[in-house]
Amino acid sequence: MTEILLRDVTLRDGLQLTGTTLPTERKVGIVRELLRLGVPSLEVGSLARPDLVPPLGDTLDVVAALTPEELERCWVWVATPRHVARAVEAGARNVQYCLSVSDAHNRANIGRDAEASLAAMPDAIETALDAGGRIQLCLATAFTCPFDGPVDPDRVLRIVDDPRTEGAVDVVLCDTLGQATPAEASALVARVHQARPEARLVYHGHDTWGQGVATTLAAVAAGARMVDGALGGLGGCPFAPGASGNTATEDLLFALRPDWLDPATLVALADLSGELLAELGERNRSRAVEGIRSRADAFPWTAAYSHSDGREEAVR
Repeated sequence: MTEILLRDVTLRDGLQLTGTTLPTERKVGIVRELLRLGVPSLEVGSLARPDLVPPLGDTLDVVAALTPEELERCWVWVATPRHVARAVEAGARNVQYCLSVSDAHNRANIGRDAEASLAAMPDAIETALDAGGRIQLCLATAFTCPFDGPVDPDRVLRIVDDPRTEGAVDVVLCDTLGQATPAEASALVARVHQARPEARLVYHGHDTWGQGVATTLAAVAAGARMVDGALGGLGGCPFAPGASGNTATEDLLFALRPDWLDPATLVALADLSGELLAELGERNRSRAVEGIRSRADAFPWTAAYSHSDGREEAVR
């Protein structure tokens, strides 16, 4: 079976709702620690207006501080061709071009309707490809909209089928509000997979209603090959009332068990998560972290196991 890639989005979606701004050096350190631990892919920031999303205002500085090898595994959120140009000029190789399926949310998030964002996408694709980079088509509110309610799946398919999106290597389906059920996630991913078999499908879930892991696993079963999560379940959309934390990276990794993950690595990720959440004054939303911190010293995936009966080597 093809291994499912986990993309950690802590430094983009995770930071959007925080009231604390991390220093650029701290963000770069988090990027390097996540990559060192084996996380395959990261979102490192956004070109959203810094006056509207202050915690992400130094994204280009973060990009400029990373090496070309590190940037091969990193993604930057963009919404306009100009964003793409600025990102690649700073050194970014991978950009995620986002628009909302719902016009109401696209206006709140980006300041225009979905058609205007779609019309600009060919220029964004050309700019990314001319720079030797890659671009994703990211569809926010693919399931529900905070202003208009349920989103018609056919509207998603019309965007996916639109020739103006050709050139995007991936299609990202976002459950922005965390309101999708596993059956809904499975059905939409399957339809998009059938419509765009050449594109890798990415599922971006939120855990607002406690369904983040369940919908992600359903999406994987239907054809998604990359999934998004944030440390400790941090994050949410500042332009979507009712949206709260992402599905936790730790929960997804415990469920998926990729080849690069071992108990020691999961414990280290939980430690990093705890440090970061304490800095930000945010609570932990990951159930896996609660498990890791339990006293279940007979279970290899807990921190207690590594300190019992001389079994430290089992988790190194």
